[in-house]
Amino acid sequence: MTTAQIIRTPAGEELVVLSKVEYDALLERAGHDDEDASDLALYDARKAELMTGGAVLSPEVSAAVLRGESRLKAIRRWRDRTQLYLEFKTGIGQGYLSDLENGRRAGTPETLAKLASALDVPLEWIS
Repeated sequence: MTTAQIIRTPAGEELVVLSKVEYDALLERAGHDDEDASDLALYDARKAELMTGGAVLSPEVSAAVLRGESRLKAIRRWRDRTQLYLEFKTGIGQGYLSDLENGRRAGTPETLAKLASALDVPLEWIS
């Protein structure tokens, strides 16, 4: 890394000049820090659930959630079910299921209960 150049404006504000390569590297590291903080928060939440005896996601589902999938989608895939299967089993439209999985809509308590039952998981896993 080269030495950054510091420039002082007439108002006394200090500005830092660095190369585009160094700037891009800083942005990349900042993105990793945000991702690490998110992973750590999820880990802490799951650990707290374990300590209180709450419903704990399977390792496969937890890994999928860490990769960015919604819990509903991760659980559906873990149970090896399709959206069409859930539509048939629950009467909830496939398009609506897709919206739920992608966070475009929030399910009602009744809808989430039907999905939990069809997927044979505790309601807490998908709500």
